[in-house]
Amino acid sequence: MLVVGAGPAGSTAALRLARAGARVLLCDRARFPRDKPCGGGLTGRAVRELPCDVGPVVEDSVAEVELRLGYRRRFERHAGAPLVLMTQRRRLDAFLVEQATAAGVDFRDGIRVVGLAAGPDGVEATAGGDRVLAAVVIGADGANGTSAKALGLAGTPHYGVAFEGNVSYEAIPERRYRGRAVVELGVVPGGYGWVFPKGDHANFGVGGWESEGPRLRGHLRRLCAEHGVPESALAEVRGHRLPMRQADGPLARGRAVLVGDAAALVDPLSGDGMYEALVSARLAAEHALAFLAGDAGALDRYAPSLVRALGPHASASWGAKVALDRFPRTVFALARTPGVFRIVAGILAGELGHPHDARGLVRAPLGLVERLARAAGDPGAPYRVPA
Repeated sequence: MLVVGAGPAGSTAALRLARAGARVLLCDRARFPRDKPCGGGLTGRAVRELPCDVGPVVEDSVAEVELRLGYRRRFERHAGAPLVLMTQRRRLDAFLVEQATAAGVDFRDGIRVVGLAAGPDGVEATAGGDRVLAAVVIGADGANGTSAKALGLAGTPHYGVAFEGNVSYEAIPERRYRGRAVVELGVVPGGYGWVFPKGDHANFGVGGWESEGPRLRGHLRRLCAEHGVPESALAEVRGHRLPMRQADGPLARGRAVLVGDAAALVDPLSGDGMYEALVSARLAAEHALAFLAGDAGALDRYAPSLVRALGPHASASWGAKVALDRFPRTVFALARTPGVFRIVAGILAGELGHPHDARGLVRAPLGLVERLARAAGDPGAPYRVPA
């Protein structure tokens, strides 16, 4: 088995395969440990998909959410239990690779995989000058990787953009942000601003539609100003693209499958792709193992399985995204409705699969969000999975 890219999707897929007895080569063009621009949050539902305990690299645990509209109206909600575990990609990715190598994965960093080709009889590539032959290849090299194009799986995803930096707790009041995620709505078209707590600093960031790219630095400057942070206090400032798969975007072909950002699986509402990365990694490993065991059609079933798993989430997220963009005051007011936060918290924690699973009075405000989404063009319609 060949896995190209050692982010969370690639490393956990490799780990699952190795634990099941498969021989796995995991390659990444960067030298580890390396950093990645990312908010660094692991929701409860993402944690449930992890094949190992990541406690050693968790830097903070978020149970409280502060939501603000236009830097003015605000409210706070406390979940009573952790909703998001905060880490840094440098630490998380290195840790997951360590778990994979401990399970027997052959990990090679600082090398490029070139000449990648998947045919009916197997996969061929050159990794760091060595010729590689594999039964299956998993493309996990992210939004800017080359595996999707090389394997004939390059799609035309929607893109969002994000811009972020870190602020030391020496420059801001640590007690203000510890254990709390601050989310600023109605300040960036197609997205939001955030402040996420980490070990010795907080991550300040903004994200939105791709067209907002030229204005993101100004949005980040405003976010910092609203929190009393001078722009000079920002360190490690960087931007990145967020690939969001179109409903017909390719996921697999022959002996090749894509996972994570390489498959453009970023959630359109939150901009987070960790849960989607881990779900796709699990399903890719399961279908690859079935293929190795003699099930000739197993890889052909990967894409439908992934669509069933993630389609309802993508549909709801696209709907909520455009509803928030077009009707921010109404959606903000609905978010304050009793019970709505419990539904959101349940989804983040992995205790509730989908907003449609909600029962009782909370169905009314959630139904209104759906109607607002349809009034704004219903972009989630193509992602709906027939019952």
